Amino acid sequence: MIALITGASSGIGRDMARYLSEKGYNLVISARNKEKLEELKNEIEKDNKFVDIIIADLNKEEECKKLYSQVKEKYKKIDLLVNNAGFGLCGRFIETDLETELSMIDTNIKAVHTLTKLFLQDMVKVDEGRILNVCSISGFMIGPLMATYYATKNYILRLSQAIKEELKKEKSKVKISVLCPGPVKTNFDNVANVKFNLKGLSSEYVAKYAIDKALKDKFIIIPGIQMKISRVLCKITPDSLVAKVCYHMQRRKI
Repeated sequence: MIALITGASSGIGRDMARYLSEKGYNLVISARNKEKLEELKNEIEKDNKFVDIIIADLNKEEECKKLYSQVKEKYKKIDLLVNNAGFGLCGRFIETDLETELSMIDTNIKAVHTLTKLFLQDMVKVDEGRILNVCSISGFMIGPLMATYYATKNYILRLSQAIKEELKKEKSKVKISVLCPGPVKTNFDNVANVKFNLKGLSSEYVAKYAIDKALKDKFIIIPGIQMKISRVLCKITPDSLVAKVCYHMQRRKI
């Protein structure tokens, strides 16, 4: 079995790679940071496991397509795609840097969209395979002071929901899941310039929980009881109130 994991150089992606290797998967890991990928490769291969590295900057469309082509040429097909690469940004929409936001949209949306489409087409042809899109609990919410990030995660959630329904109607055996965690102890906070008030779950726990649930065909995967409750509250609370609450939560992070 072969799994491709994007954003595998740190955090959830790194720990998913470790766990999938333990479960017997051969790995293709991708990110921009070659040094960190090589460290992970050396660590995993100590146990005689197979790891292939492909360096890719997924905020560039041509890099996404090149990653797909390289993987297909080498391995013909994969069994699991984990779209994990992504980042956030916090601040007032009129003040946050436009170029950073456009790069975020390219990474969080266009890369996930591109890789999901290309690999899904192949999976449907052979009627097998899985895709795990790493989203966020913010995918269910409105995010003032993190407007662009929340919007990107809303996109990924809705895209995944639509694909799930299409696969169901076509009676396809291909499965798609979406991981929607709350705060996780990773480098995300530093990149996004935020400080969460809630205690974050460990990336190791989230990675294992997500993989286990995805392999059991769970669609929406939410680690932690607090975030499960948050999702329920979002479903029954008016959007205007959700936006107000999120604003005050975000303001405390900055």
